[in-house]
Amino acid sequence: MKFNQYYLECLSHASYLIGDQTTGRAIVVDPQRDVGEYVADAAEAGLKIELVIETHFHADFLSGHLELAQATGAKIVYSSVAETEFESLGVADGERYSLGDVTLEFRHTPGHTPESLSIVIFEHADDKVPYGVLTGDTLFIGDVGRPDLLSSIGFTREELANQLYDSLHNKLMTLPDSTKVYPAHGAGSSCGKNLSTDLWSTIGDQKACNYALLAPDKPTFMDLVTEGQPPAPGYFIYDAILNRKDRDLLDETALPTSMTYGQVIEAIDAGAMLIDGRDPEEFAHGHLRAALNVGLSGRYAEFAGSILPHDVDIVLVVDPGYELEGKNRLARIGFDRVIGYLDDPYKVMFLHRDDVQVGSRLTAQAFNERLAEIDDIQIVDVRNPGETGDGIIAGAVTIPVGQLPARIDELDLTRPTVVYCAGGYRSSVAASLLRQRGFADVSDVLGGYGAWILTVQSA
Repeated sequence: MKFNQYYLECLSHASYLIGDQTTGRAIVVDPQRDVGEYVADAAEAGLKIELVIETHFHADFLSGHLELAQATGAKIVYSSVAETEFESLGVADGERYSLGDVTLEFRHTPGHTPESLSIVIFEHADDKVPYGVLTGDTLFIGDVGRPDLLSSIGFTREELANQLYDSLHNKLMTLPDSTKVYPAHGAGSSCGKNLSTDLWSTIGDQKACNYALLAPDKPTFMDLVTEGQPPAPGYFIYDAILNRKDRDLLDETALPTSMTYGQVIEAIDAGAMLIDGRDPEEFAHGHLRAALNVGLSGRYAEFAGSILPHDVDIVLVVDPGYELEGKNRLARIGFDRVIGYLDDPYKVMFLHRDDVQVGSRLTAQAFNERLAEIDDIQIVDVRNPGETGDGIIAGAVTIPVGQLPARIDELDLTRPTVVYCAGGYRSSVAASLLRQRGFADVSDVLGGYGAWILTVQSA
């Protein structure tokens, strides 16, 4: 058996290539939208991809089933419960599929979504103990899939949590303890609240350590998995719907269009958004006045999708050579309206210094000094609720960065404002959004809450 796990750090997304090397037949499960790596790896291993299997309609990324089907001729597979606008096959609960000796068993595991599916992998058709199980978003390492996402239209979180409990205990925990668990996401994903950094585990280990599986009864389980979930980024419902639809395909090799400063300004005046993908420190040293900072070094697509509507044109500002990466990473969440990138951005900023502003970034000590000097500072904590439980800076307004566009009217744009997060990435995103919306005096805190609490403890 050929078994490859692919892990996309910026979206905490795991996908899989599984093949039978005796027959040369293979499948891909939950592919990312830029599918070139799967195609190349299959060709190198002498495998032909014949199925693209989706464990459910994903909300946190736009899956590559259509791209991979076009590239390989593979058929697209979902649970028989799912309905798609494109041609797909539905597999029944308990149905088996042979790649040769390698055999798949499909199990319907609703709960995260109504159509969720898990795939049990047998290395040999007559094995009593499976090699592993691909659990999609039903079972994570250290967590289970959240049942409250808006993507499950027509179902309450209580109905889905009830189904999730049954799926876990009747469909997955019945597997032998040595069965390896391979989920679709890891730590950092908003599809759960307690995901491990480990990329695989076993059924036995999860029985012993997973907080949700240790719940003594269904009501306790339902309470545990529905409380304290991070706010879902704004693009989730868009992607959950788009993953059902027939849509345009991504050309992952096509560079976006080069644009002059004049063309960029004209596009901004017409409603386009300017996304600066440089690191927060580089951005703070100088950026075009209209720019929002979402650094390529972090969870770029996720936070761009958290602060941008999906139906606007986008112009990129990136260091030369990163234009294709910027476009493709936005395409992974279905944000395809990248109309171009600013050519030679450093020269443009030098020649148009009247349109360049710097961003104020305060050390924790400088922030404390400003607090002592200015009475009317507005403090904004843009961390998620699960992060603020250990404490916040006194007087701070808590607005997760993904909720900031909708809740910006809760803030006073005339007051000096300081934004902080856990480390400084999200606060730069938020501070740039506030400046773009007319806040005249905005700073963010280098090192975030962690750096600030250290200054308090050492005082």
